This record gives sequence, structure tokens and C-alpha cells, in this order.
Amino acid sequence: MAAPRVVLLLSGKRKSGKDFVADELRSRYRAGRDSAWGVGGEDTGCADSTGGQEGRDLDERSRCPSRLPLSHRLGPDVCTILRLSGPLKEQYAKAMPTEPPSPQEHGLDFQRLLDASTYKETFRQDMIRWGEEKRRTDPGFFCRAAVEGALQPVWVVSDTRRLSDVEWFRDAYGDVVQTVRVVATEETRKRRNWVFVTGVDDAESECGLDQGVAFDWVITNDGDEVALGEQLEMLVQSLQRSL
Repeated sequence: MAAPRVVLLLSGKRKSGKDFVADELRSRYRAGRDSAWGVGGEDTGCADSTGGQEGRDLDERSRCPSRLPLSHRLGPDVCTILRLSGPLKEQYAKAMPTEPPSPQEHGLDFQRLLDASTYKETFRQDMIRWGEEKRRTDPGFFCRAAVEGALQPVWVVSDTRRLSDVEWFRDAYGDVVQTVRVVATEETRKRRNWVFVTGVDDAESECGLDQGVAFDWVITNDGDEVALGEQLEMLVQSLQRSL
């Protein structure tokens, strides 16, 4: 595994659009698709386009064409998106049965745990509990698993949630690490179907980075695609100076 030249640690509240921003940073230009937002009236999950934002989770992997200029895109050959929740969900789904059996030990569908469906929400609180138990015994467990096999020079970690995550990456990769906070108002998040859930939205997985980190970048994702594009363009231009 080659050492990265840039590591971006993205964080933000549920429905702020962390995965969408990560995809926008990585997306490669696709000729003839720049005006294809919401084609046929489909809700694409992009930043509040004509198709609307309601009913779609911006934390899904977006299928939208990127709005960044061609010269300011990284592309999958340069940039990879890493998700700390991927190893967590995979291990959670595969957990072996014990006595007495518990919900997370019934052989769950890993792929469905990765998406934004109600299936994932059914198990979210128990996944949080299970993950915290793993972190208490080994704080870097999910971080090491997430970076395994990453070869591109730019890593975008799309779901950094805890100070221990930030500390692990800084200890491992030093000055190449930059922190990025994705923010959206509660009103915007509610339009994206966010509802406060006790035990989720007040847990460390959502609040662990509310303080204690001086973010290198703060990206506002409230549905203004022009403003979002300008912010991401500044960030990508800065990254390209490190490549």
C-alpha cells in the first residue's frame, strides 16, 4: 500500500451530505452530462436541483454528474473514497451467533446495511453499540480495515465520526491529513427526511466531532449547487498543489 499524499477526513451530521460531497470531489467529467441533473424528473439526490431533495438521502453514493470544472476534478485514478462504516457493517453483518442470540448475530445483508434504506435504520442503534465495544478494545480497528488496499494518492474518508478516528489518521499519516466539516441547517436536513432519533443523534457517532477539532475546511451544503461547487473547487485546487 503506497503512502497517500493527501488524506481528507470528512465529517458532518446525518443528512448533511457527506457521501455526496465525497463523490463530487472524486467525480470524473462525463461529456454531455453536465446538464443532466434530474433527467426525466427523477430525484437524483444532488444538491437541491429541479428534481428536489425531499425523500432522498444525500449520504447515498450519488449518481449525479459532477458540477466541478474538468480541470478541478480528481477522478478515481487519483482519488479513492474510504468509509469507516464499511468494515464496521461488514463485520457486524457477519458476526457469529452466540448464546443467547442477539439481533446483530443473525447473518444480516451487508449490502443493504451500506445503503440509506430503512433496513439499515432498523439496526443502526445496535450497530453503534457493537462498534463502540470494538473501538474500546482497539480504537484503530476500523481505520486500519478501511485503508487496506488503498493505492491512490488522495484518500477521502467520507464518514469520520470520532476524535479517535482523527487521531489515528494523524498519527499514521501526519501532515497530509486535512479535516473537512460538511454542514447543513436543520431545515435542510429535515427536507432530506432527517428526524432526530434518541440514541443516534445524541450519540458519539453523531456528536464526537462537535468540538475538539479545528477543521481545515468547512463546506456548506444547503442546496445551493453553485455555492457548493465554488467551495469544492477551492478545495480541489488546494489539493492539486500537493500532487
